Amino acid sequence: MNIMPNSAAARDIAYYVHPQTNLRRHAEVGPVVVSHGDGVYVVDENGQRYMETVAGLWCAALGFSANERIAKVAYDQMRKLGYYHTYRHTAHEASIDLAEKLVQLAPVPMSKVLFQCSGSEANDTAVKLAWYYQAAMGRPEKNKIIGRERGYHGSTIAAVSVSGKPDMHADFALPLPMMRHTEYPHYYRGHFDGESEEEYATRMAEALETLILAEGPETVAAFFAEPVMAAGGAIVPPKTYFAKMQAVLKKYDVLFIADEVVCGFGRTGNWWGSQTFDLQPDMISCAKALSAAYQPISALLVNEKIYQAMLAQSDKLGAFAHGYTHAGHPVTTAVALEVIRIYEEMDITERAQRVGGHMIKGLQSFAEHPLVGDVRGVGILAGMELMQDKATRTPFEAGRAGAVMDRIGRANGLILRVIGDRLAFAPPIVITEAEVDDMVEKLGRTLDQAYMELSAELSAK
Repeated sequence: MNIMPNSAAARDIAYYVHPQTNLRRHAEVGPVVVSHGDGVYVVDENGQRYMETVAGLWCAALGFSANERIAKVAYDQMRKLGYYHTYRHTAHEASIDLAEKLVQLAPVPMSKVLFQCSGSEANDTAVKLAWYYQAAMGRPEKNKIIGRERGYHGSTIAAVSVSGKPDMHADFALPLPMMRHTEYPHYYRGHFDGESEEEYATRMAEALETLILAEGPETVAAFFAEPVMAAGGAIVPPKTYFAKMQAVLKKYDVLFIADEVVCGFGRTGNWWGSQTFDLQPDMISCAKALSAAYQPISALLVNEKIYQAMLAQSDKLGAFAHGYTHAGHPVTTAVALEVIRIYEEMDITERAQRVGGHMIKGLQSFAEHPLVGDVRGVGILAGMELMQDKATRTPFEAGRAGAVMDRIGRANGLILRVIGDRLAFAPPIVITEAEVDDMVEKLGRTLDQAYMELSAELSAK
């Protein structure tokens, strides 16, 4: 890539460290500088137009266009009250209104809301509250948190520790010592020959129970799970999985935290993934589509049991010694509330079911493609497995197919979310059926071109 001196790309290389990026390679090739958005498309500084197949980072539910309605709400709130905190008995209407709305929308009874700026912070807060709750119950030794292999809950120290991502632990002195991880519930990759989804789910629940018993139930505080694993590969849970997992949690008095950072606000065809899969969590974290990514905001919802423990601890210790400078920021909460109003007006769940069904049908049309091993989805969220040998479920080496698809996809005007040799699809929920057809057509060309290149590589070995 020819990077001109003093260009945006050159200045980016000079001054900015990019998250989740190979830093050495970035210094050599530089960034794609995105100039503006247009619905489900983004346009770079050279005028190249790309369809965004995973809504940026699963978050731009309303797309990338300028939204005058949301901009006006932000502007009006900035003029009225551009900032004030919510520490020490102070409040403002926007945060009150949004907290009330979230409790009303909750999939199961929730008592209170805590605000943060990111999904990572919401999940980090949930970890702290799990410990806080257990201390209030007189059992501080019940402090181990169980996540899932390849699960992802954020980049803060606690949230990334409960994430089952060794690449994000390496050389950061992580995970924290009280974190544990149970099995990755990827039926397609992990099932035995002839094993049904229900039988596989039983095996996953038995693995969780075995882990709890090995650690000692008196030491296990909480379990984290996304309804659909997003960064884990858009993994839809196998049939009966959550019913069986929740039975184990209840048996050993382990709190359940539902990470709805990706799945919340229509993504799975309901307001919450917890509704789609009949989850009964004690805490719910949400972010991303909460503001359709127009402002950085997240929320953690806690049930009455957790809140009563927080009250008891406040009686014992004084102030609730936790919080963030921008928690409940008046502009972010006002924007999020307006976004929820837009979702209600557009009937976001009906749209996700209808357009998502069309998308999944389009993706499943590639089931016989020689590169495609499996396609599964729910709502407007799906994953596609790329396989070297479908008959034996043999993957390519080290994510090679994903890397080729990523490069060719961009040349075809698609920004794909590649997770190893798996593609995740979660476009903005405002995507139309015609735009889905455009995505599917571009994807088909990309699959064909990638297959030719990968086949040539294998033949040359």
